[in-house]
Amino acid sequence: MDDGLSDLLHRVVSLLGDVARRHTGQDGELTYSQLRLLGTLEDVEPATQHRLAQALGVSDPAVSRALRPLEEGGLVRITRDPEHARRRLVELTGTGREAYHASGKPLAETLRLGLQEQDFPYDRYLADTLRLAEILEAARASRT
Repeated sequence: MDDGLSDLLHRVVSLLGDVARRHTGQDGELTYSQLRLLGTLEDVEPATQHRLAQALGVSDPAVSRALRPLEEGGLVRITRDPEHARRRLVELTGTGREAYHASGKPLAETLRLGLQEQDFPYDRYLADTLRLAEILEAARASRT
């Protein structure tokens, strides 16, 4: 069943990644990697550093290094897991959540413009993506 969908998805992912990398990390903004980490953390918090590494597909030491500046900036809080002394739990702070969402708004507009410049049918893509999210949420809700 390859009606060009896989090529289209590859094109979207490639364009989104290129635009995101160019846009972020400038003028004190969060880097693309930091945005990925904060976004992943928002989905799985509180999480152990190991769980974050698994979710991001990187090593535990890479997550540890990436968390340092975020903790120093007050965007995440790292505490010892009361159930296991060697584990560390990571959670977003209010400031971290605000910074993540604030960074996402201009990035979303930049991504939209980047896709439209490439003659990509952004409005259709967005509508299809939102519908897919609804379907997935309904399926998840029906399992619980």
